[in-house]
Amino acid sequence: MPLLEISDLTRSYYGVHALRGVRMSVQAGRITGLIGPNGAGKTTLFNCISGLVPPDSGSIRFNGQIITRWRPDRVTGAGLVRSFQIARGVPRLTVLENLLLYGTLQPGERILPALLRTQSVRRREAALRERAVGIAQRLNLTRVLQHRAAELSGGQKKLLEIGRALMAEPKLLLLDEPVAGVNPTLGREIGEHLRGLRDEGISVLLIEHHLDTIAALCDPVIVMAEGRHLCEGTFAEVANDPAVQEAYMGRHH
Repeated sequence: MPLLEISDLTRSYYGVHALRGVRMSVQAGRITGLIGPNGAGKTTLFNCISGLVPPDSGSIRFNGQIITRWRPDRVTGAGLVRSFQIARGVPRLTVLENLLLYGTLQPGERILPALLRTQSVRRREAALRERAVGIAQRLNLTRVLQHRAAELSGGQKKLLEIGRALMAEPKLLLLDEPVAGVNPTLGREIGEHLRGLRDEGISVLLIEHHLDTIAALCDPVIVMAEGRHLCEGTFAEVANDPAVQEAYMGRHH
């Protein structure tokens, strides 16, 4: 059974069809690429999967459960976590505080445990801090752990976005252009992080316009065009598909 299965998903905005019956699946244990020209519907698809925008019709099944029209917090709680193309860290919070904000099972979110500060609350908070520090070390963010998010470089903000997603203990990561706007060296570093996550059992569905990144990381690659699933295969297969070439470059006359 696929980890994520999309069936006949549609979404329109004021009569403009962003998704036109999308069908696709994502297998566990892989980095799956999602590509297509601008306006293909990739981010709208992510928005529907993650609960940010409800689809007009169709179904979304994740890890054996129908999650269509779930709230974003419920989707995240099920282990399906997304990042955004524009890193959305809380600017005035430190890197550590941003990471802690996304930890699961926060006892301080309830009034009584927060006031009583019981031993179990202190243990959980210590465990969350330990996890946050470990993720910062993994992503080479230790030296900026006490810096505010607003002070980070663009590349560090991309790493923080991945780190915040990891704090939610995902089974599947939806990453929207994680190497956009970063230098090639950091782009390769992010790629190595994603391979490491895959090897640890975290699956990835990745939108990216840098096709060299897709070629290096992803198998399979899914192509969307005009709100539809166009084709799927290895990067070499989809790159040589005439329909994909037409979607990107137009019909040759």
